[in-house]
Amino acid sequence: MSISLATLAADPGRERVSLKDLLDLLGDRALAALLLIFALPNVIPVPPGASAILGLPMLLVAAQLAFGGRPWLPDFLANRSLSQAQFSSVVNKMAPWLARAEKLLRPRWRALSGVVAERLVGAMCLVLSLVVFLPIPLGNMLPAFAVCVLCLGLMERDGLCVLCGAGLAATALTVVAGVIYAMAKTLMFLIANAFN
Repeated sequence: MSISLATLAADPGRERVSLKDLLDLLGDRALAALLLIFALPNVIPVPPGASAILGLPMLLVAAQLAFGGRPWLPDFLANRSLSQAQFSSVVNKMAPWLARAEKLLRPRWRALSGVVAERLVGAMCLVLSLVVFLPIPLGNMLPAFAVCVLCLGLMERDGLCVLCGAGLAATALTVVAGVIYAMAKTLMFLIANAFN
């Protein structure tokens, strides 16, 4: 994937690069790759509200992965584009990290990256994307990282990576559930004390 992105970024014949261009470029790996692209910015701290903007396309793509749909985005998303210079800048920042990850990954434990596993991973990513989309404190970084690991595993057909991603997903959901529980308990305590 890093090579494909670098090739597209270096194409002198393009003025802009749209999400549709990425769909066409990535072919059968498009859903996992797009999900990775949308999830990556959530792994770092982002301004409030940014996770909701990035979470919506994550939800859409994860649903297609879960239900076996063809890679598709509505026109208002598919036609969103960056200038060639902007796209090249993003790729230059992402490519070294992707290249390092790709060196560690290889096809293995294929049963965990086949068609059935892909649907299960899609379902996990759908739940994680919903968590990223909702305004939950600490609810975007760890779930988004789990999505990234799961998607890299699918793209490289690395079942071990998928298994690690599933473990991260379980950890992320446990942490988020703990945060929601603590918030609910705090709210109940405040309400109870307000009427005493």
